[in-house]
Amino acid sequence: MKDIGLLIVSLGIILIGAEAFTNGIEWLGQRLKLGAGAVGSILAAVGTALPETMVPIMAFLNGGVGTEGSDIGIGAILGAPFMLATLAFFITGLTALLLRRKNLPLLLDAKIVQRDLGFFLIVYTLAILASFLPNQLLKNSAALALLFAYGIYVIQTLRASKGGHKQENLAPLYMARRTNNPTTAMIIVQIVVALIAIVLGAHGFVNAVQPIAESLGIPVFVLSLIITPIATELPEKFNSVLWIRRGKDTLAMGNLTGAMVFQSSVIPALGIALTPWILDSLALWSALLALGAALIPYLSLRRNGVIFPTSLLIGGAFYLLFILTVFRFSIQ
Repeated sequence: MKDIGLLIVSLGIILIGAEAFTNGIEWLGQRLKLGAGAVGSILAAVGTALPETMVPIMAFLNGGVGTEGSDIGIGAILGAPFMLATLAFFITGLTALLLRRKNLPLLLDAKIVQRDLGFFLIVYTLAILASFLPNQLLKNSAALALLFAYGIYVIQTLRASKGGHKQENLAPLYMARRTNNPTTAMIIVQIVVALIAIVLGAHGFVNAVQPIAESLGIPVFVLSLIITPIATELPEKFNSVLWIRRGKDTLAMGNLTGAMVFQSSVIPALGIALTPWILDSLALWSALLALGAALIPYLSLRRNGVIFPTSLLIGGAFYLLFILTVFRFSIQ
């Protein structure tokens, strides 16, 4: 009961933090005169990636490069993009379908989301192929290439989004409701406070989920690959649901796809540098499923220039397929 209570409280903290974060990040994007692409794909994506970024880092620091530390860290690294490409896409598509009651195309900037998904498919494939390299020197070179690729992505995104138009229907900043022109300092304070709440909520959620999962006999790698990312990816999921509800589909999808690029380049680079980066069959299977789930909306954008909610729902099938695989492994 104590763990269940902590889980519920932590979930509430994440929800409140996500609401305040989306509000603050929209104001920051407007103040910096950035378009929805940079706001969703960089500012929101990197900010909400903090909880899942800290999990592998703390695992490596606390567990070293030994088997358990490596398993937890690698599982968390691979679990983040897997959850976004499957479960988060499914939730976003389901939200759009339920709110709009029709399978209408998402109202988004196709170029932004297509660029994000294209980068993800390239850098994540490189990160996975790095596990087959014969020595650490080559693996470290691959890690540097991933960091370089993310730098290129950031530059391209900022160039494409610079001089973005003023956002319409922008709610007052929660920490300065009495003014329509809050100071930059107040905007940053709200974002920082919201991020702290998100990190604390995610930390509490993980602490509540882990004892429950471990009592069910779930292996540590599976725990880090499935259970932990569900908790740490909650900010992205909640932010995207909030933006879909407000009709800001570019921000909603950019928050997910931008986080996917960050978590398939910068974070794997850390894992490659700090661990032997040897992926077993289950880890490779989760990576292939993530690539497959991301490929569907990418091809839809390339062929038709749109994404339908039902295309995102397919991510749920990929997620279910992985769960069934894990269950089969567990009973063997």
